[in-house]
Amino acid sequence: MDAEQINALLPQTQCTRCGYPDCASYAQAIAEGEAGINQCPPGGAEGVRRLAALTGLPELPLDPEFGLEGPRTLAVIDEAWCIGCTLCIQACPVDCIIGTNKQLHTVIEDQCTGCELCLPVCPVDCITLVPAHPEPAPTGWAAWSATQADDARARYTFRSKRLIQAKADNEARLLAKGEHKAQDLAAASKLTDPAQLDHKRSMIEAALARARARRGQS
Repeated sequence: MDAEQINALLPQTQCTRCGYPDCASYAQAIAEGEAGINQCPPGGAEGVRRLAALTGLPELPLDPEFGLEGPRTLAVIDEAWCIGCTLCIQACPVDCIIGTNKQLHTVIEDQCTGCELCLPVCPVDCITLVPAHPEPAPTGWAAWSATQADDARARYTFRSKRLIQAKADNEARLLAKGEHKAQDLAAASKLTDPAQLDHKRSMIEAALARARARRGQS
């Protein structure tokens, strides 16, 4: 089985409810026979049917251990309580929360996947979930389109690359800082090296001796 084809059939909410860190990891586990095709609550029963058709595996009911199929929700931040800690921004897998440190944050609703990963990290519980659709609310793929899934995957991929680049840049800065510190320590050690001090002392004494000799000749 091809992991990319499997991943293309997942809703890309990146919610981790399947037990894996992202949709791509879950797809890889299915391809390798390490995970069932019924572990994705956002995809629901329709998602299981699609995966069964692709993989040839038997269609099974959604495993309740990983959650139940339900209406799609959106995260909403109560700006009156938001303290601008940025923890929800860091937790959002698709970069749909905007704001800066100590400033109010807000959710871009049409980009929110309803992953709920922002809820547990908020220290003031100012994030709530609201229905994405009016009653009777659709569930699974009826509440989520292929276009939305593609957009969510693109944002998740961009975020992942951005974080990798940021980590590499930070490590480069730390390495450069460490090299500068090592150079400074090396320079400082030269100033206190006994051999260097003896050499400088000898040069100073020789210069003083030459000066005394010149004064004696004048």
